[in-house]
Amino acid sequence: MLKTLASRFAPALVLAAACGLAQAQTTPIKFILDWRFEGPSALFLTPVAKGYFKDAKLDVSVDAGNGSGGAVTRVAAGTYDMGFADLAALMEFHANNPDAANKPVAVMMVYNNTPASVMALKKSGIQKPADLNGKKLGAPVFDAGRRAFPIFQKANGIANVTWTAMDPPLRETMLARGDVDAITGFTFTSLLNLEARGVKAADVVVLPYPDYGVKLYGNAIIVSPKLLKENPAAVKAFLLAFTKGARDVIAKPDAAIEFVKQRDGIINVALEQRRLRLAIDTVINSPDARAEGFGQILAPRLSLMASQVSDAFNTKTRVDPNAIWDGSALPTRAELNILPARK
Repeated sequence: MLKTLASRFAPALVLAAACGLAQAQTTPIKFILDWRFEGPSALFLTPVAKGYFKDAKLDVSVDAGNGSGGAVTRVAAGTYDMGFADLAALMEFHANNPDAANKPVAVMMVYNNTPASVMALKKSGIQKPADLNGKKLGAPVFDAGRRAFPIFQKANGIANVTWTAMDPPLRETMLARGDVDAITGFTFTSLLNLEARGVKAADVVVLPYPDYGVKLYGNAIIVSPKLLKENPAAVKAFLLAFTKGARDVIAKPDAAIEFVKQRDGIINVALEQRRLRLAIDTVINSPDARAEGFGQILAPRLSLMASQVSDAFNTKTRVDPNAIWDGSALPTRAELNILPARK
């Protein structure tokens, strides 16, 4: 009798054991964005929604952030396993915290060019970088464009400017009402925020850093060195699933905003579709990105950026480019070949 019962329930026991083993092999990963749930966050929300991470045996949760600096420190603290952050912010953390035990490393470049730019209203008379001499600029103190402005300033021979600090929601408002002559910010953030405040895009002068001699890398996926060391397979699986999702987003950006709306139901869908398309066109599928390859970096360019950030940010120690980048978990070049030719 006992033998009969055992044989009857054996398949179920085997199946249960197999399911338990499969669950045990799923790796949880806590991921933090650099900012709110806006258009570009579709890059990470799409592989979650479409099950690409799940298929890779990963249980990925994605949280909104409040700036690249915060994303870096939270991964360093172990609160998050991975994140999305401006490479300059990562460099600054490394150079200012040389003895930190858990300094995050960048493992995939997403924004091949910094999205930072200077923006002014045409009526100000500012048309080129030289016109910024003696002007009043505004930005939050932690803004990536403001932090890197000395590099832009040096590259374009700008003598002097004065700065006004404000909270992020006031930046575009202060420019629109004339409290400052120009602002720094991510183009796809500030330009659309100006439009939301009644300023026509045709009335805005945009001076993108990459167009004026500043070839800084932008945002990268960063990871805790502990996770990279202890479970490199999980990091590889994450990057491959992310790449698959990014291909879908680049192919159909408007549709991808649905996954952003699922996380923040009050977003302006049309606005976020434009923001995502602008991000893709300017910093993801840029000429530099197509030349270097999606997700990858050029060592000489990285070294130059490390030197520029050391000087502009006045870091405690010099940035070591070899310490902030680890491309060992990247998908193959064939798998990373997701950028379509520009029409």
